[in-house]
Amino acid sequence: MQNDTRDTCLKRLNRIEGQVRGLSRMVEDNRYCIDIVTQVAAVRAALKRVEEEVLRDHVAHCVEHAIASGDAEEQRKKVAELIDVLGRVKG
Repeated sequence: MQNDTRDTCLKRLNRIEGQVRGLSRMVEDNRYCIDIVTQVAAVRAALKRVEEEVLRDHVAHCVEHAIASGDAEEQRKKVAELIDVLGRVKG
């Protein structure tokens, strides 16, 4: 992973960690259900952005490197990994 991507993801994950702690407090405090669900949706959206950033970095560097290498086996491996992970995150 590139340094700038790693830094961006770590910052986002730290914010998400704070959001999740806040969710725990909301549940402990018996806050209104819709407010909790709204915050859960915000955490999921933030995690989705981290996921997209990591995938973008993977394609831009790992997959691109495999393509540039000319190694057909490595290319097939990287494409298969990508298809597999996209199938999992999509569902």
